[in-house]
Amino acid sequence: MRVAIITESFPPDVNGVSHCVQRVAELLAKQGHHPLVIAPKPPRDAGDPGTFPYLVVRVPAVPMPGYPSFRLGLPSIRIRDALIRHHAEVVHLASPVCLGAYGAMVAARLGLPMVAVYQTDLPSYAHAYKLGRVGEAFAWHWLRGIHNDAGRTLAPSTVTATGLHSRGIHNVWLWGRGVDTHRFDPARRSPELRAALLAQGRPGGTVLAGYVGRLAPEKRVDLLGKITILPGVRLVVVGKGPADATLRQAMPDAIFLGERRGDELAAIYASLDMFVHSGPYETFGQTLQEAAASGLPVVAPAAGGPLDLVDDGITGYLVRPGNADAFAAAVQKLAADPAKRAAFGAAGRRKVLRRTWPDLTEELIDHYTAVLGRTRPAKVSI
Repeated sequence: MRVAIITESFPPDVNGVSHCVQRVAELLAKQGHHPLVIAPKPPRDAGDPGTFPYLVVRVPAVPMPGYPSFRLGLPSIRIRDALIRHHAEVVHLASPVCLGAYGAMVAARLGLPMVAVYQTDLPSYAHAYKLGRVGEAFAWHWLRGIHNDAGRTLAPSTVTATGLHSRGIHNVWLWGRGVDTHRFDPARRSPELRAALLAQGRPGGTVLAGYVGRLAPEKRVDLLGKITILPGVRLVVVGKGPADATLRQAMPDAIFLGERRGDELAAIYASLDMFVHSGPYETFGQTLQEAAASGLPVVAPAAGGPLDLVDDGITGYLVRPGNADAFAAAVQKLAADPAKRAAFGAAGRRKVLRRTWPDLTEELIDHYTAVLGRTRPAKVSI
């Protein structure tokens, strides 16, 4: 199958959309399919994004106002040319907003079927960035236009799927995300790394609570501030973004590590004692799965994707969104109970072992096949 993935984000970007596209394209190529990725061109000073085992076409891009490290892909004749040269059969719109909207228009003119993956809660971001009801209403209008032109919209969680239906988006199907349970593994826990992290905080630290993700207003990392004053608990923050300087000033006792990737990130996860995520606008929450795979109990808001990912009282705690006291109380409860941390972490690990990227890619191919009007041949067991 010849698949063209048009994405708003791709390496060197580090976020859920970029990660998802990489894994899907990589696995499609391994299975003998022919993926093409169309993505914004990174800035010259961004460093080498690496090489990929599939074709990548870059289009002109400009910095996003207020978030210059994120690039907005621009309409370009390169998209049409790339789709034609690739002999694309199906177009995969990865969290379409700007580049995806133009790509959807081009694909429709070429008569190509589309699958649109909903991943970024643009209307809630409009609220977080104080664009008001008009901004939220425009965001929904814009997204309906994109998604209802696609044969299927794939939502990452049941809450998100229900919300899309209620906003007039049709043909919504559930498609989650996979997690690399080999990379993110409790076996990567490092006593040396733990000691180094605890040495950076206030004296007397014995328990490490960690956040991994973008440092942006919509993530509400500021809600974790009260964790930094809990006795014996040290907060580790991994990531970068436009709120970095503000958060460092507001939480001077937190340990900020900046952006980390790959095996280094996996070792940090495994060396924590629990994971905390404060963002109330998550359509899924990939870092929650990575934390669970690493054997960590998870504290997250009872909203959006975390409702599917965290079994309250079994793999972690779901707390009231937007409430700093609720996050601190849940962390304090886990900090005082090592046995519960171990039980929650083991249960979380068992849960995500069934959600591998190969399995999720197989589901995705079924969606491609459906919009193409085909039937996949049955697998034969030998």
